[in-house]
Amino acid sequence: MSLNRSSATTAAEREITHEVALCRPDGRLNTAAIGWSRRPLHRCNLSGRWGRKKQWDHWCVTSRQCVVALTYANLDYLGLVVVMFLDLDSKRCFESMMVVPGALGFRQPDTVTGADVCFRGAGIEVAFRPRSEGTVLEAKIARWRGHSLNAALFAAHPPGHETLNVVVPWTDQLFQFTSKHNTRPVDGTVSFDGRSYRFGPNNEALACLDFGRGIWPTNTVWNWGSASGHSDGALVGLQFGGQWTDGTGATENALCIDGRLTKISERVIFELDRSNVMKTWRVREPRNGSVDLRFTPIHPKSMRLPLGVAGGSLDQCFGHFSGSIIDASARRIRVEELFGWCEEVRLRW
Repeated sequence: MSLNRSSATTAAEREITHEVALCRPDGRLNTAAIGWSRRPLHRCNLSGRWGRKKQWDHWCVTSRQCVVALTYANLDYLGLVVVMFLDLDSKRCFESMMVVPGALGFRQPDTVTGADVCFRGAGIEVAFRPRSEGTVLEAKIARWRGHSLNAALFAAHPPGHETLNVVVPWTDQLFQFTSKHNTRPVDGTVSFDGRSYRFGPNNEALACLDFGRGIWPTNTVWNWGSASGHSDGALVGLQFGGQWTDGTGATENALCIDGRLTKISERVIFELDRSNVMKTWRVREPRNGSVDLRFTPIHPKSMRLPLGVAGGSLDQCFGHFSGSIIDASARRIRVEELFGWCEEVRLRW
């Protein structure tokens, strides 16, 4: 069954205000779950469809000095654990990836931060531990190709802080629930190769959570843009997605200004030079100009994933957004050198 496969640039999205199950008992999409909410309300009771289920918890913490990204993903036929560290001054980048055939031992909750997520193996430890006021983020690598890392961070969830939670329905058998959080204050330390990096309000340490649970088509292309920081007298969070939501009647576009969400139901377009992703990108909402940004990369990260008959590519850049956005009160906010990232991902999975 096809669901609202319109090519319009504006989606007619419904705000959900009560808890709801993502799936019906037969594993198909529950139509009552289609919509978006300001806090996580969906229970992602996925079942069946082995090989099509995709589940991930991804945290990215930024400060003025560095970036730490931690990923725990279950693709059914394999599990992935990724730890990435980037020193923004030296542009020194470290990344380790553990691939687990069959995702053996992988366990994830069906609600956002509903339970601990932990991995330990082959010298890598990663843990996300929810608490009443936020989430503890831990990572430890004793020695990986000559490098060591130890991260102990706390990503707070201030009372009333709103997040973007949305169901993207391709069909009643293919769908995704995504929960995107940004501008979450972070405290803690990361030690990399013996050097300690402090995270806190003095260096604008902020976290982004990307929680995903769904049943995906084999071929996928997406853009993602995200940033957190202070600009024009406000704490500004940017959350934009492109391509993968087209024709579904949903978008994953929103602003979080001082902890309050502005849902953008219009399509946001990513314009980039795919032959040179280090050139300036443009991210814009063409219908009413609520998003008009330029993204200037400072560091690229590319990855090619041969996964047997599957595979994919990731082209991601960290950098700065500048331009303007318009919030729900029609206030135009200047965005000046807001740190974040843009990416384009192509997958056959």
